[in-house]
Amino acid sequence: MDARLNFYGNSVATKFARYINSAGKVVSDSTLPAATQELVKIRASQINGCGFCTDMHTKDAAHAGESAQRLHLVAAWREAKVFTDAERAALELTEQGTRIADAAGGVTDAAWADAAKHHDEDQLAALVSLIALINAYNRMNVIIQQPAGDYQPGQFG
Repeated sequence: MDARLNFYGNSVATKFARYINSAGKVVSDSTLPAATQELVKIRASQINGCGFCTDMHTKDAAHAGESAQRLHLVAAWREAKVFTDAERAALELTEQGTRIADAAGGVTDAAWADAAKHHDEDQLAALVSLIALINAYNRMNVIIQQPAGDYQPGQFG
């Protein structure tokens, strides 16, 4: 399987990726826990059907020490006992923020309040930014049909 466009070999796409990656660094350098960041990226990528990002972020999370059990249960997080209340609130916000078109009214006040109960204002800003960012990456990769499976942890920096 080949991508429809060599996104990383095209000058316009490379320039765009450089800017969007800079935005991502703001989030990765924030106080939002790294494990939460990876869980959010994995869950949004699963929902959006982005194999490339799902592959990347599960491998990055495992490389950073995340357990296989938690990685396997991200898609069924509501029924899993292995996530903290803060992670569960972040995953709910991720799902609602990713499925905006599926829900009249977007993100519920209850989901926001639960996330705000577990995250300070800077972490909430990072969480909202991360949800928007991973959805953008997912859409780029799904549109160009970026193949999954070959990613190596640390491959992009």
